[in-house]
Amino acid sequence: MNESSVTPASTADSAAPGRKPGWGETFKAYLEPASLRMFALGFSAGLPLLLVLGTLSFRLREAGLDRTTIGYLSWVGLAYGFKWVWSPLVDRLPIPLLTRWMGRRRSWLLLSQALIMAALVGMALADPRTALDTMVWCALAVAFASATQDIALDAYRIESADAAHQGTLAATYQTGYRLAMIWAGAGVLWLAARAEAAPAVQAAQAVVSQSGAAVAAAVAQPAPGALYQNTAWTTAYLVMAASMLVGVVTVLFSREPAQVELPPSRNVGEWFRGAFVEPFADFLKRYGKHAVLILALIGVYRISDVVMGIMANPFYVDMGYTKDEVAAVTKIYGVIMTLVGAFIGGALSLRLGVMRVLMLGAILSAASNLLFAWLAGHGHDVTALIAVVSADNLSAGVASAAFIAYLSSLTNVSYSATQYALFSSMMLLAPKWLAGYSGAFVDAYDYPTFFTATSLLGLPVLILIWLATRVSSAPASPAKP
Repeated sequence: MNESSVTPASTADSAAPGRKPGWGETFKAYLEPASLRMFALGFSAGLPLLLVLGTLSFRLREAGLDRTTIGYLSWVGLAYGFKWVWSPLVDRLPIPLLTRWMGRRRSWLLLSQALIMAALVGMALADPRTALDTMVWCALAVAFASATQDIALDAYRIESADAAHQGTLAATYQTGYRLAMIWAGAGVLWLAARAEAAPAVQAAQAVVSQSGAAVAAAVAQPAPGALYQNTAWTTAYLVMAASMLVGVVTVLFSREPAQVELPPSRNVGEWFRGAFVEPFADFLKRYGKHAVLILALIGVYRISDVVMGIMANPFYVDMGYTKDEVAAVTKIYGVIMTLVGAFIGGALSLRLGVMRVLMLGAILSAASNLLFAWLAGHGHDVTALIAVVSADNLSAGVASAAFIAYLSSLTNVSYSATQYALFSSMMLLAPKWLAGYSGAFVDAYDYPTFFTATSLLGLPVLILIWLATRVSSAPASPAKP
C-alpha cells in the first residue's frame, strides 16, 4: 500500500475516538506527505484559471476590447461547468501505455498538463487585436485541459485521505492553488510590465499620476489598445506555460493512490452503465429527496464571487490602476489573505463542523462585494484597494476551504472523479453563465450598481445553507421492528 493512502489515516488513528483533535494535532496534519503533494498539485491546478479568465480580461481590456465582449468571452470558463460530461471517461478510461506505466489518476494528470502547456503557448503567440479567434480557441483548449486536470486531481485528493482529513487536504490544495494565482495574476502583470517598451510605461504612469476625477475622465473613453504591447504579454504567457512543469514534476515523482478495484465490463453497455449511470444513481440513492436541496446549494454557493470576478480586472483598468499596482495589491496582498482564510476555514471545519463554516463563508463573501461598490465611488486609491481586496480574499479563502470539504464529504470513493466533477461543475455552471452578461450590465448601469447586485445574489445561498443544515442535523428515523 502506498504512503498517500496510509499517512492521513495514521494521523487520525493517533487521536482517541470521539475526541476532538488538539490544535497541535490539527496543524501537524498540514505537514503530512499527502498534504505536501496536494500543495504542489494545487499550484498546477490554480495556474491556468486566471490565464483564461481574470488575467485574460485585463489583457483584453488593455488591448481595447469593450466590456460587453469581455463578459461574453468569459463563457470560455463554462468548460469547467460541463466537465461532468467527460468525467466518467477520466474516472474509468485508461490511456494507452501511459496508464499502465503511471496509473489511472497520474496518467490523466500528466496528459492534461501537457495540453495546458501547449495551449498556453498558443495564447502567448496570438494577438487579440488581430487574431481574437485564435486567442479564444487556445483559451478554450486551456480551459478544457484544465478542467480535465481538475477531474483527475480531485479524485486523486479524495483517494489520498480519509474523510476527517479532507479539510486539511483542501486547505493545502487551496494554498498551492492561491500561490499559483499570485503567479498567474501578479506574475503575469509584473512580467508584462517589465517587458514593455519604455514609452508605453511612461505614458501609463502619466495617466495614473492625475487626480482621481481627472483619471476617471481620462479612462472613460480610452483609445483602444493605445498602451497595449502584445510582445510583453507573449513573454509573460510563455513563462506561465513553463511554470506548469511544477505539476508535471510532482506527478512524475508521486505515487498512485490506492483505488477501489473496478469490476471488469463484459460489453460497451455495461461499461457505460458503470461509468455514467451508476455514479449519479448512487448519489440520488444515498440522499433521496434531499439531493435536490444539496445540488441547489452547490449550484449557487459561489455565485456572488464568480459573477463579480469577471469584471474585477476591467474595473481596475478603468479606475486607472497600473499593472504593478494591480499585481502588488490584488494578486499578492489579496492572495495572501486568501491563504490565511483557507487555513482558518480548514481548521474551523475540523473543530466546528463544515456547515457552520459554510454559513460564515457565504455571509462574508456576499458582504465583501459591497466594499467594491464603495471603492467604485471612492476613486483611484491604492490604500483603499488594499483594504477592500484583503477583506474580499479573506472571506473567499474561508468559504473555499469549507466548500471543498463539504463537496468531498458528499462523494462516494467508488465514483470519486465522476461525482466530484458533477459537484464542482454545478458550482460553476450557473454563476459563469450569468457572469457572461456582467459586462453588458456594467455598460448599461455602472460599477457600484453591479457590485451591489452581486452582493444581493448571496441571499438565497444563506437560506439554502440553513435548510441543508437542518437536513443534516435531523435525527435518523427509527428502524422498523
